[in-house]
Amino acid sequence: MALRESCGISGIYAPGEDVARLTYFALYSLQHRGQESAGIATSDGRMIRVHTAMGLVAQAFNEGVLNQLGGHIAIGHTRYSTAGSSRIANAQPIVVTSSSDEIALGHNGNIINAQYLRQELEDQGYTFATGTDSEVIANLIASAPGKSLSDKIKYAMGRLQGAYSLVLLTKDKLIGVRDPFGVRPLCLGSFNGNWAIASESCALDQLGMQFLREVAPGEVVIIDDSGVHSFVGGDSGRRALCIFEYIYFARPDSIINGRRLYPTRQAMGAGLSQEYPVDADLVIGIPDSATAAGVGYSQASGIPFGEAFIKSRYVGRTFIEPDQRLRETGVRLKFSPLPEVLSGKRVVVVDDSIVRCTTTPRIVSLLRGAGTKEVHLRICASPIRYPCFFGIDMATRAELIAAHKSVPEIAEFIGADSLGYLSLDGLVRAVGLPWDTFCLACFNGDYSVPVQLEMNKLALETKRNGA
Repeated sequence: MALRESCGISGIYAPGEDVARLTYFALYSLQHRGQESAGIATSDGRMIRVHTAMGLVAQAFNEGVLNQLGGHIAIGHTRYSTAGSSRIANAQPIVVTSSSDEIALGHNGNIINAQYLRQELEDQGYTFATGTDSEVIANLIASAPGKSLSDKIKYAMGRLQGAYSLVLLTKDKLIGVRDPFGVRPLCLGSFNGNWAIASESCALDQLGMQFLREVAPGEVVIIDDSGVHSFVGGDSGRRALCIFEYIYFARPDSIINGRRLYPTRQAMGAGLSQEYPVDADLVIGIPDSATAAGVGYSQASGIPFGEAFIKSRYVGRTFIEPDQRLRETGVRLKFSPLPEVLSGKRVVVVDDSIVRCTTTPRIVSLLRGAGTKEVHLRICASPIRYPCFFGIDMATRAELIAAHKSVPEIAEFIGADSLGYLSLDGLVRAVGLPWDTFCLACFNGDYSVPVQLEMNKLALETKRNGA
């Protein structure tokens, strides 16, 4: 598995509450969506304060920092870089100044016309301190014509192309924005007159808030001292929710489009058992993202489910690189097989996806080394043949193994006895929503917005450096 999570965003409007601490815990529950940097911005009605740092949420904040982030409104961001490199200047939230106010912004997604918009803004005299498309969004809103911030946001939405779920903070408002295609999730919750916006419902659960609804594609939600107001900022006429939210990105306890992720992933496993049955002794799911699908395969097939890998909970993003010897067998840092469970067994291995196919052969090798008799690989995602340009740092088409090899060729490359991918029909059926709900471009090349097929995530970074 080589996909990188999209970012996580949250916002809190809660007079009288410690909003920085609430946002900290909301970001904790969204840590799976990005592990490179984290940040919080707050407002007390007079000024905006912001703190960002590299690393995990627990590394970015301490009691001293949280105590300095006073106010009754806050937004937070946890980042995986899809535009711009992983460095502190690119951490969010970012703050820009409009004609009338300061605006702090956190972004989940990817803007495919960011280079054009940035050049346009530079021609108007705007300068840029980061290599991110998020700074382009913020300055586009700040520079937009219109008397009100609502007018400015609506104008910006008409210019932006791509995926964006946003949280914005002014001195007296919390704002949530979701692009007209609804590519990335965003939801709204409340508790005792307080309000929250978050990428996933699990963040609301963490705060003890009631999940009210999802922010609709193209909707702008504004929260201030008069309550919650919303308007339609744009309508694409098409929906394109990234189906990988169901396969991999979102936490299994989250709800998206009325579907809780855990039973949806179980249904994917059940679908795999129907499409690719096999005589076997044991089913395992690669932890943690494919555990539910493994359970679903086991229940539908009647083959016992077992834990055969112990996953280290402490190997994730780190600033300490392993030496060359450990890099070459790096999967051992994350997974340890159990020979007593595997030895002599015919094993069905359920995983969420295969992208570049760098990790999967190592997992199969670990299973062989533990004495597994047969390895039958079953994949929840259909073959990925096209790159993503809407908030996932996936791979170029040249790096995608399914773009250049047939399924039997991939099975041989991996070293598996058999390989089965869940069909697109089976995948959509498992989620239980209409086909036209989703973006399926990484499988079929049908992009909701025309894209350049070799976009460079560091393009704005290179421009910033004058190269």
